[in-house]
Amino acid sequence: MIPETIKDRLDRSSPDRLMSDRLIVALDFPDTRAALALVDRLQGATRWLKIGLELYIAEGNSLVAELKRRGYSIFLDLKLHDIPNTVASAVRAATRLGVDMLTVHAAGGPEMLTAAVEAAESQLALLAVTVLTSMDAAQLSATGVPGSADAQVERLATMASACGVSGFVCSPNEVANLRNRLGSKPLLVIPGIRPEGAAAGDQRRVATPAAAIASGASYLVVGRPITRAVDPGAAARVILGEMQSGIGMGSA
Repeated sequence: MIPETIKDRLDRSSPDRLMSDRLIVALDFPDTRAALALVDRLQGATRWLKIGLELYIAEGNSLVAELKRRGYSIFLDLKLHDIPNTVASAVRAATRLGVDMLTVHAAGGPEMLTAAVEAAESQLALLAVTVLTSMDAAQLSATGVPGSADAQVERLATMASACGVSGFVCSPNEVANLRNRLGSKPLLVIPGIRPEGAAAGDQRRVATPAAAIASGASYLVVGRPITRAVDPGAAARVILGEMQSGIGMGSA
């Protein structure tokens, strides 16, 4: 029997899969104490946690190890973007650490992405970040990229997929298009999620949990609507309910 790879294990976005397995809570905190205090208040609403750049730089591998010890799956969102050899070495280090998902920037190009895929060796799900959800056409134009965010996402995702990348981070606006273009196989991990009635904040391209699931998202990443709630566990359960309502609405 061929051993199940991390990609195979994660690629379970069927309607009968528990929504708690598809919600990733972003631990956007400055230190371990604050992050673990939030985790303790989630009341089992999810098994997935995201560690971003601020928290990882502040606390390093020790927090990852503690959360893994507690049984959580870890999405390490570092958005690696460097020369191929450096990125490959970082991916190997993350693999040894035992993280489940890791981000690289698709804008790093085919050589960098191929090196990252080879370094991952199916031990973690490598996700290519396409266009940040804080960016729109005006922001892209300022960096020399013409056209819409949708067009740039499609361009980068198509290129990264050809390099063997197993999944993508994109805004809710691009999910349906990527599903149509790339099929059901890639993981689509979607930030920019705001429950019904919530403020968009600094995100430019957002959607509700139901709409993102209906469009074909594999996982939703949610931060402030949960982490800044008076009762984070209750807020997470509301989002899980909205996610469940997206089943059957569209192509999910």
